[in-house]
Amino acid sequence: MTDIPAVRLKRRHAAERRFRVIGLVAIVMALGVLAVLLTTVIVKSSSAFVGAQIALDVTFDADAIDPADLGAADWQGLAKKAAEARFGVGDDRRLVRSAGAMLSSGAAEDLRKLVQSDPSVIGGTRRVWVTASVDVDQTMKGHVPADPDADGARLNAAQMEWLTALRASGDAALHFNRRLFTSGDSREPELAGLWGAVVGSLYSLTITLAISFPIGVAAAIYLEEFAPRNKFTHVIEVNINNLAAVPSIVFGLLGLEIFLNVFGLPRSAPLVGGLVLALICLPTIIIAGRAALKAVPPSIRQAAQGLGASKLQTVTHHVLPLAMPGVLTGTILGMAHALGESAPLLMIGMVAFIVDIPRTPLDPAAVLPVQVFLWADSPERAFVEKTSAAIIVLLVFLALMNLAAILLRKKFERRW
Repeated sequence: MTDIPAVRLKRRHAAERRFRVIGLVAIVMALGVLAVLLTTVIVKSSSAFVGAQIALDVTFDADAIDPADLGAADWQGLAKKAAEARFGVGDDRRLVRSAGAMLSSGAAEDLRKLVQSDPSVIGGTRRVWVTASVDVDQTMKGHVPADPDADGARLNAAQMEWLTALRASGDAALHFNRRLFTSGDSREPELAGLWGAVVGSLYSLTITLAISFPIGVAAAIYLEEFAPRNKFTHVIEVNINNLAAVPSIVFGLLGLEIFLNVFGLPRSAPLVGGLVLALICLPTIIIAGRAALKAVPPSIRQAAQGLGASKLQTVTHHVLPLAMPGVLTGTILGMAHALGESAPLLMIGMVAFIVDIPRTPLDPAAVLPVQVFLWADSPERAFVEKTSAAIIVLLVFLALMNLAAILLRKKFERRW
């Protein structure tokens, strides 16, 4: 006679082993896809953190520079004259144009900053590293062919000969790209930076936190601790849960109509972006806050009220501090989710091309997800590496916010 219990036990064990294998395969596949994604982004972004520069002997003509008005000087002209002298182009107009095309318009800013920091160079000659053009930059990085006759080449024969001589003498090199972290956006890839988008993101997230956290925590406390259990509160709870699943672009449409059209707030401002992102974060914070409050044992409430504490004192002095790790974790995760949103911000005009660094939340600004969108949409090959670099910076932001959530949970966590 067949041992039925033993057969069933054997089947259960086999099913458990299959389930473990399937789970392990799923984890390996997920890690593999993540590794491929990160490797691709890192490889493409690596060249964005360096930029091509050329060393030139620049003569700072005292007659052309007014120390009291540095902005009036023709800095780009000084850089081009130094390049023409370095390459020995003479009076050949074609070669003069080619020599000037070796330099970025950022060379003027390099010279102006040097004189601003050290006015003693006026009237003398100084060896200066200036920013090279995007064509030189992409050629040195190997993104375009170095052969002037090849398809896709950016430099002509004379320019390639000059660049080869510069590299041989050590006067052309790839240096750390500080502009990426100190400048705003630019039409010229070699000058484009992330600092404007970073500042815009910080302003937006600060406003989001200042609005969504107190309102979300207060709503969670009321619904969980004070609200009567009736149909009205049930409808509110269902709608809050539904709002957490609403596509973010709907919040963008709401912000466009209410904040811009009704209240007349400035378009493309971090203030409006923060308000829209606060609407997105609120359902997440309320749901996480209610779950954290519900996790506090009823004995805490009973003990506090047994000693004479009021309902409000019980919640604020005992329940909320114990629930704070979960509340903070939900808040930061909601903020991290908001940081990666671009669709609602596009609806309120934060897709505009902004060069200046915002000084206040009312100034026009971009944010990191939108900056990624703008650079990814650019046809210029050099923006490909810039896009990947912006993604890396965005991922670092998200990692730091998740790390903060873990540390806050560890700090405020209580065991009972």
